[in-house]
Amino acid sequence: MRRLLAVLALLGLGAGGVVAADYLQIGRTEPPLVPEPERADRILVEKAARRLTLLRGDTVLATYPVSLGFTPTGHKTREGDGRTPEGVYAISYRNPRSVAHLSLKVSYPSPADTAAAQARGEPPGGDIMIHGLMNGFSWAGTLHRMMDWTQGCVGVTNAEMREIFSKVDVGTPIEIRP
Repeated sequence: MRRLLAVLALLGLGAGGVVAADYLQIGRTEPPLVPEPERADRILVEKAARRLTLLRGDTVLATYPVSLGFTPTGHKTREGDGRTPEGVYAISYRNPRSVAHLSLKVSYPSPADTAAAQARGEPPGGDIMIHGLMNGFSWAGTLHRMMDWTQGCVGVTNAEMREIFSKVDVGTPIEIRP
């Protein structure tokens, strides 16, 4: 996040650009889920392509460009490594009151991730999410894509997050590929 803020400061964007809606909860109501036949039954994140795809069967419902953890190459192995995990997980929680504009929790760490981290004597980390921009930074919009800035999450714009949130329910599988 600090890196993103530094880049935005260099671009001449500062706290004066913060949108009041971020603080007043305007537009922060939880979007309703679309009818079940219109929901994704699978999420695919392709890290190298910086792309998240919502799928239903073989049909692509939507595709979004993303930002990743600040050290995006490789699988997340420990807390604080800045990597976005790789593997098959599921959406375990929908958070309409996140520190970012809406979030969907990814079920990382898996039991295997936890065991591997414990064998190394390290915490595996957690709180991996698909989320919008951090609250107070909606003004950054698509500028967030200029760099990988999350702690290991998958970041999208707030408008994109509202669409994703409305199409993804708890239990939806997510595959994160290198």
